[in-house]
Amino acid sequence: MPSYGALDIGSNSVRMQAAEVVAGGPVRILAEERQVTRLGDSVFHQGRISDETLKLTTAVLGRMARTFEKEGVDHVRAVATSALRDARNQGEFLEQARGALGIDVEIISGQEESRLIHLGVESSWPHPTDDIFIFDIGGGSAELIQAHRGHLKAAFSKPLGAVRLTRTFLKDDPPTQRQLHQLDEYIEQKLSPVLRSFGSVRPRRTIATSATASSLVCAAHRVPRARRDLIDRIRISRAQLRRMYKDLSRRSLRERRLAPGIGPRRAEVIIAGCAVLCRVLEDFRLPSLYYSRAGVRDGLIADLAQGDTEARSSRLDEDRRRVVRDLAQRYGVPLGHADKVATMAATLFVSLQPLHNLPESAGRYLEAAAYLHDIGHFVSDTRHHRHSFYLVANSDLAGFTARERMLVANLCRYHRKALPSPNQENFRALSDNDQQLVERLIPPLRLADSLDRSREQRVSDVRVRIRRSRVELQIVASQEVDLEQWAAQQVDDAFRQVYNCSLIVLQNGA
Repeated sequence: MPSYGALDIGSNSVRMQAAEVVAGGPVRILAEERQVTRLGDSVFHQGRISDETLKLTTAVLGRMARTFEKEGVDHVRAVATSALRDARNQGEFLEQARGALGIDVEIISGQEESRLIHLGVESSWPHPTDDIFIFDIGGGSAELIQAHRGHLKAAFSKPLGAVRLTRTFLKDDPPTQRQLHQLDEYIEQKLSPVLRSFGSVRPRRTIATSATASSLVCAAHRVPRARRDLIDRIRISRAQLRRMYKDLSRRSLRERRLAPGIGPRRAEVIIAGCAVLCRVLEDFRLPSLYYSRAGVRDGLIADLAQGDTEARSSRLDEDRRRVVRDLAQRYGVPLGHADKVATMAATLFVSLQPLHNLPESAGRYLEAAAYLHDIGHFVSDTRHHRHSFYLVANSDLAGFTARERMLVANLCRYHRKALPSPNQENFRALSDNDQQLVERLIPPLRLADSLDRSREQRVSDVRVRIRRSRVELQIVASQEVDLEQWAAQQVDDAFRQVYNCSLIVLQNGA
């Protein structure tokens, strides 16, 4: 039975989970832990992680790594969020974290964080037919997510984390009315564009995740923090939340720590977190919310398990396909052309497998590049392949790791003109195996692009025959495709260099 490990290095705490996953069955938790480190406290005040916090967090990561080793997990993914995105000394942290964990920590974007939160919620509490909103108030940022029938539709990451807001606005204990007013105005300003984007959609259910939400729901229902697992899927109304905010904001820290359900460390930042949730419910005119214990680490476990399943598929899943299609559309790529090139690329990947001999997962990078290879035209038609590389390499591709994003970017870079050279910096930065993967995917990408050279989607299918020293490709079409045949034939040079065989392109009936 496969087992997975997840590490969520947040601005307020580090969370780990080790779990076994059986296809179609429930997740079985092997071990889980949460440790408050306040990683973001010094970052939001000084712009860097303090030496003391760095030492503490590294020790926590080392202890959690030993738990993964003890449980014998097969795959571990570690991600860091808002505080690490902002920290000037993130390089020092990543180096020490790798020493403690034995694996790289990935600093993820707000979009990827939102994707993982949504995936975590859906994996434990599916909503296959509903519109839902999900709000996660972390230490450094708040993720605001709109989902439709089980798929993420829109997501925003805003600097509305409880630690960040407490450090910035709430200087006194208890805070003054002026400080609370300034806090509320700032939250309102940051939520305004999200409100416009979400529009008039009324969700079937509103869900809040994270420790802020769990503390407030525990307090509302007088559930001790030690038994907070009992409040999963429990509701709290807008009126209840507003009353709690008024009460908590008048109490001193010592008095807040006495409130049932709110832990001693959470009491330090609960006012700011509660202010965000109150403003969200009021601005979006939502009557209530439900708490879900799921979060980033649950999303990581689900993603790792899903990745093992998808390793047997060469196609992008629906959510990742939406991400690359949206990016292509944003940069003006005609989606009819992009869809056709992606379809042709998928067909060619399977047909040419005896030549490229790559794992099924490589087909997903090819498909993503098929959608994105032309986005460089947005910058300039001259050397657009280089602009495509830059745009992809620096874009937020939720669902793709940093390594995967660079693979796709390099494929876009070499979809035309010369093949890769070892002295080119972007190619040299890849590992030897990844360089080989990119080289072997270049011919099918170029061929797929050529098969819609007219951008009129004239080609309906292709048939491939692999001979001893050549590949015969027959174009299936009901109209004239002389331009596509000519363009495809130009890929012969790449076939010879990469696959050591020639390419012959024919039309059906030829």
